[in-house]
Amino acid sequence: MKKSSFYKFLIFSFTTIFLTALLFFLPHTIHASETSTPENSENIQVFLDGLSLKFDVPPVIKEGRTLVPFRVIAENLQLNVLWEDTTQTIRATTPTTSLLLKIGNNTALVNGQAVPLDVPPEITDGRTLLPLRFFSENLGCTVDWLAEQRMIKINSPPQKMLVSAFYALGSGQTSSWKNLFNKDFPETEQGNTNLVRKIALGWYSLDQNGNLLTKSTTGWQRPAGWEKVLEAANKYQIKTEMVVHMTDKESALSNLIADPIAINQAIANISKEAPLYDGVNLDLEGLGWRESGEMLENTRTNFTHFVQLLYVKLTAQGLTLTLTLHAPNSAYPGYDYENLGNNCDEIIIMAYDYGSKPEPPELVSAAVEKALNLVPAKKLILGISIPSENTASLPTKIGIAKRYQLKGIALWRLGLVTQEMWQVLHENILPLTVN
Repeated sequence: MKKSSFYKFLIFSFTTIFLTALLFFLPHTIHASETSTPENSENIQVFLDGLSLKFDVPPVIKEGRTLVPFRVIAENLQLNVLWEDTTQTIRATTPTTSLLLKIGNNTALVNGQAVPLDVPPEITDGRTLLPLRFFSENLGCTVDWLAEQRMIKINSPPQKMLVSAFYALGSGQTSSWKNLFNKDFPETEQGNTNLVRKIALGWYSLDQNGNLLTKSTTGWQRPAGWEKVLEAANKYQIKTEMVVHMTDKESALSNLIADPIAINQAIANISKEAPLYDGVNLDLEGLGWRESGEMLENTRTNFTHFVQLLYVKLTAQGLTLTLTLHAPNSAYPGYDYENLGNNCDEIIIMAYDYGSKPEPPELVSAAVEKALNLVPAKKLILGISIPSENTASLPTKIGIAKRYQLKGIALWRLGLVTQEMWQVLHENILPLTVN
């Protein structure tokens, strides 16, 4: 063999051995890289206001940006959306913002101004996917990516809604007055009155004969100096309701609503006192417990009849009627939501006391959905039990009211809302002016 041929042979042999060794190790290196890169988009969870979003096409990550199915996000943010098939253009609008995005185009228009996109919208399996961060942040949302949990958390922008709150007796440490006005009784300042626009004053009860009580065995009573509360509410233009509270202990409530004489007596007494306020909040609890068949139907019919008569009387006086009701998925089925919804101005859904704290979001959502099948959203208010919630769970309950476009929320009760909770409320809600 010639010397030159020998050297070529050595070079060829060395190169072959090197490439063989490289190929032996290289596939393992590539596989490890693929499983750890951000491009791997398996098992990404997306939450809006703490509520899980379900997609029929999973989110994908491209170039470090998450793309999600547009329609699911849009529907849960209550957007007006238009898809133009011929131009493959998406238009989304809110009262303050308009977005225009085009499939495959790296430029979007926000209120007519061009904004560059790191990743353009695309169509996958017949679904339009949009870059999540751009879409959310340009609609006032905040977005957090939790890499270790492979979780995306979206908080929707503050939304206008009514905030009603129950005002009841408390200790010096849980004073409803101080919690609302930030001063010791009888001094006031604006405090939280810019957010709370209606207070339900828990000062009254009934007995089974229809007598109106200002002191009851359940602790509901009208306090000394109650006139000062009404004066302060009027000063800050807060609407007031007289709460009439009663439970079905020893069948007292069932007996009342089954007795025509007691019903007439109750309505006469309530309507006589009611003009001191802007309306009445009827909080009659415990109906239907362990009842079924004809007995349950009678209970529902009797209660609805009582409410109908009271509503007619109050409406003639120019006053409103709010019903505070057990949730339709509670253990108390004695409330005919559909017919009651036709005979009141508002219904507060007591979507709490399910047995765990914080209240399970899936059960609260189920309660709202059941109510919405029977009563318009504009009449529904989500009751939130402050002792059952914390600063982490409270945004989720507010988010449920947002998602279903309810009229607002009702807090049980003033005196128990911490400063941290007030901050959460102010961050998530824009006050609604009460007419």
